[in-house]
Amino acid sequence: MSAHSLSELRAVNSFAALPAVFHTRLAPQALNNPRLLHANADAARLIGLDPSVLSTPEFLGVFSGAQPLPGGDTLAAVYSGHQFGVWAGQLGDGRAHLLGEVEGPEGAWELQLKGSGMTPYSRMGDGRAVLRSSVREYLASEAMHGLGVPTTRALALVVSDDPVMRETVETAAIVTRMSPSFVRFGSFEHWSSRRQPDQLRILTDYVIDRYYPECREAGNGEPADADVLNLLRAVTRRTARLMADWQAVGFCHGVMNTDNMSILGLTLDYGPYGFMDGFRLGHVCNHSDTEGRYSWNRQPSVALWNLYRLGGSLHALVPDVEGLRAVLDEFEPAFTSAFHSRMAAKLGLAAWRPDDEPLLDDLLKLMDANQADFTLSWRRLADAVSGQRSPFEDLFIDRPAASAWLDRLLARHAQDGRPAAEVAAGMNGVNPLYVLRNHLAEEAIRAAKSGDAGEIDTLLKLLRNPYVEQPGHEKYAGLPPDWAGGIEVSCSS
Repeated sequence: MSAHSLSELRAVNSFAALPAVFHTRLAPQALNNPRLLHANADAARLIGLDPSVLSTPEFLGVFSGAQPLPGGDTLAAVYSGHQFGVWAGQLGDGRAHLLGEVEGPEGAWELQLKGSGMTPYSRMGDGRAVLRSSVREYLASEAMHGLGVPTTRALALVVSDDPVMRETVETAAIVTRMSPSFVRFGSFEHWSSRRQPDQLRILTDYVIDRYYPECREAGNGEPADADVLNLLRAVTRRTARLMADWQAVGFCHGVMNTDNMSILGLTLDYGPYGFMDGFRLGHVCNHSDTEGRYSWNRQPSVALWNLYRLGGSLHALVPDVEGLRAVLDEFEPAFTSAFHSRMAAKLGLAAWRPDDEPLLDDLLKLMDANQADFTLSWRRLADAVSGQRSPFEDLFIDRPAASAWLDRLLARHAQDGRPAAEVAAGMNGVNPLYVLRNHLAEEAIRAAKSGDAGEIDTLLKLLRNPYVEQPGHEKYAGLPPDWAGGIEVSCSS
């Protein structure tokens, strides 16, 4: 049965049960005259909440920060981390409040407000989020879920006329994020850097027992070190698969700091992210990333770098350096296997073969040289398989080169011997037509500034099922307009 009020939800609050040093209990700073811009019925169902509750004053009160979550335990978590490769020391939830944890039909979800005011971890920040970044996060988490990429989810978007200073004066908003856990790599770095192995052990045991029980081998007479190594192995494999997912859909996170890396292998903390339009191997989506550390082609190697920081933190519990390194060495083959599997499906191949590497490499080089649209280049391959080559070739300035490459792909398909219709249908099932391009998010933001959530509604409808063409929505699947090239997103986003 669905809950027909927030008070009927079943609270569990496991993270709040950790010792007091892991968090600070404090109330959010409510928005003035809040308005519910949008609520997500799909996310509500994950916590067993009836969609009728979303329009109630009680719902607005809780998710604007004015009232506590019934049965919740509100807090801000502490963690540390490396930012742009540099140790940043203590960080934490500087503008987020964990309201509590709710047991849903298929598992527990933590509910967190982002933009809900200052905490002891705010450093120089004001504790607020602006409408612009909140709309982007609200849409992005649902877009990634629609693509099948592991991610946090979004429940509600509340807005206000409260002024917030960024590059200019903007208005405040709060987005409610949902995740089984918001524990990060930086949560482990925090206790390791402080040389507090007892706290590190508490956190590690909590994560294993609650989220990775299969990693616990102590009952079989194995040493405790094996549990920690198993955890690192599980996180390494999940992160490797996540990177393959990001690369396959042309997603750039923008700020892959260790404090933005989920211990559950989820896409976490949507700031200056971007789905590529014109393809560049070294595409940088974050205007603040002047060195290109987090470019598209570097994301897998940065993920491994971050995993080494996690492994280094766990060294305080596991003296076996070689054992830790051996686990981390599993990242590259795990990523390569996952990436090749995704690329084989996108190319319409029955299975990846080692000699397919030049075919993929040459396509990416061709797309890079022509700045061909990432999403449409992949999507229109199915047209070529069906006998319509022009939609694909039209994306390239060098049409003869695109045509020659297509000949190679079709020859490779002939080796598999599968019917063209079957191949094309499979390709369209993994190559999305709709992604959250920057200009689409910008149009939703502009509408939201006037209180219009219509574009958010439309985008969510398309992005929840991005592989199926929706008649009448051609503009959402087309090339970006010229003005989109001027959109810049940065760490303030």
